[in-house]
Amino acid sequence: MSARRRSAAVDVVVVGGGHCGLAMSQALSQRSIEHIVLERGEVANAWRAERWDSLRLLTPNWMTRLPGHAYDGDDPDGYMAAPEVADFLSRYAQKVAAPVRTATTVLRAGPDAEGWRVETTQGDWQCRALVVATGAATRSVVPALARALPACVEQVTALAYRRPAQLPDGGVLVVGASATGLQLAQEIQRSGRPVTLAVGEHVRMPRLYRGRDIQWWLLAAGVLDQRLGDVDDVRRVRRLPSPQLIGTPDRATLDLNALQQQGVTIVGRLVQVRDGRALFSGSLRNVCALADLKLNRLLDVFDRWALQARLDGRIDAVGPRPLATRINTSAPTALELRSRFRTVIWATGVRPDHSWLDLPIFDRFGELRHAGGIADAPGLYVLGLPFMRRRKSSYIHGAGEDVDELVVHLADYLDRSARVVASTHIPARRTLPSESTGFKRSRPLPA
Repeated sequence: MSARRRSAAVDVVVVGGGHCGLAMSQALSQRSIEHIVLERGEVANAWRAERWDSLRLLTPNWMTRLPGHAYDGDDPDGYMAAPEVADFLSRYAQKVAAPVRTATTVLRAGPDAEGWRVETTQGDWQCRALVVATGAATRSVVPALARALPACVEQVTALAYRRPAQLPDGGVLVVGASATGLQLAQEIQRSGRPVTLAVGEHVRMPRLYRGRDIQWWLLAAGVLDQRLGDVDDVRRVRRLPSPQLIGTPDRATLDLNALQQQGVTIVGRLVQVRDGRALFSGSLRNVCALADLKLNRLLDVFDRWALQARLDGRIDAVGPRPLATRINTSAPTALELRSRFRTVIWATGVRPDHSWLDLPIFDRFGELRHAGGIADAPGLYVLGLPFMRRRKSSYIHGAGEDVDELVVHLADYLDRSARVVASTHIPARRTLPSESTGFKRSRPLPA
């Protein structure tokens, strides 16, 4: 590595050139706050280099929007492919003239007497406030039992998976029943490889309900606008798997019933690997029954809200609901790994990677301590985490409102810090808006 240049100074450093970092850049520019956006690859790098080939958004195109920039194509009810998302974000970066430094990897960031020092592969930056916008899906979560798998079984994480052709011929065990797990199981099964799907807790949703996309219902009924005070256990909600959805031209529903019809074998949660055998939980029936129950409770909420909102004529009449999940009573609870599988796909979740932050603000689970994006360190902010301020915080269209609130706090922090000597540390004010939206809506319905 060549010698680093001397440190440059700026008011704010934003780490990450995805949708959250670009939305924050636009907000900072509107306030004439000097800043820089550091991106390890190109703008929208994760969408270009860290997604499987066939991936599409789980939200329809009409929901894809950022402050001052919205989808304007001819397929509003379609679902963007990863390259299309990257192009959408690149156009946004150009539109807002975001000061992005590409091919710049942050190695370390920590507080110093001037505020924050950010060390990168292209030199160091001094700033008074630091915004972490690297996203929530930068590190795969792989259970410890993976170490017990036989060496002859190849292991691939969902972040490393690109297409079926990269896998050896033979059986595949997909572990995890979120949107990712189901989509990969379907794609790999269609490639001719027999697939077994290990199912734990999951969130079941139909693609369409009463003639509308399920995301329309979530948005229109106010579910996506729920805030921290609207749920009993924020930590649990933040850890829920993504709902079982897929974006396809025919707007098909993807669930365990559909996979079983296509030949995928369904088993319980993978709980242990012992003596070359994969052992699965016997609670599959109960787990699926709970997911079905929660699905119908959600649809009940939608039906009640539609009645109160007097939507007759705008949506289809109440009709048949998704069938209960079918469970094979003879589903195996143990399978030989060497003889049955050549590959294990870990679709067991992702986490943000904040290992480059050099300060003790992580909880006992290793997660960054924050209150609605305001971290437990003066001048440090984070964006794009699940249910950070609202249920939609990790969605592309959810970034705008979070940024609008955080930039107010950030600007106030810069003003206050400018009025004191550089060595004085003023604690960041961590109060959150107290209003609770619940299922009430005051703005027009989505089209």
